[in-house]
Amino acid sequence: MEELKQYIRVIPDFPQPGISFKDITTLLKDGQAYKKTIEAMHELVKDKQVDLVAGPEARGFVVGAPLALSIGAGFIPIRKSGKLPGETIEVGYDLEYGKDKLAMHKDAIQPGQKVLIADDLLATGGTIKSSIDLVRQLGGEVVGAVFLIELSHLNGREKLGEDIDIISLVKY
Repeated sequence: MEELKQYIRVIPDFPQPGISFKDITTLLKDGQAYKKTIEAMHELVKDKQVDLVAGPEARGFVVGAPLALSIGAGFIPIRKSGKLPGETIEVGYDLEYGKDKLAMHKDAIQPGQKVLIADDLLATGGTIKSSIDLVRQLGGEVVGAVFLIELSHLNGREKLGEDIDIISLVKY
């Protein structure tokens, strides 16, 4: 899927000097490229038994929701603390400069349901590790994590653990 790179704009020094930001808005605005991306993700996870796809805010929504629809699964939004209206569980995680929390509705997952995590990017793994922790707190079984982009040099895979099947379409 390396050909998808042509649709991903790389913006140097954003959001700070030294960062090479991978902007997927250029891929999303091209209907055929976006469709091909979701179809490729579907193909990579088609043999997994998936009840639900969970995607962290915000770009996890733009890959996770259409992927869930494509494979016939439900979708669970994982939001920042204070953004969901119902009763939630939360997990804290470290940011480069501080801390944050992710939340999920307490009734989002029934024990034993098989959950696939989907996001646009695997970098350091902090957000995805927190997402996995939320799913497991509710008794869900994480069957894998699928990403549009993986920044291999940041070693996010290591943070997620060897028991998580990690699938990436494009690696930088």
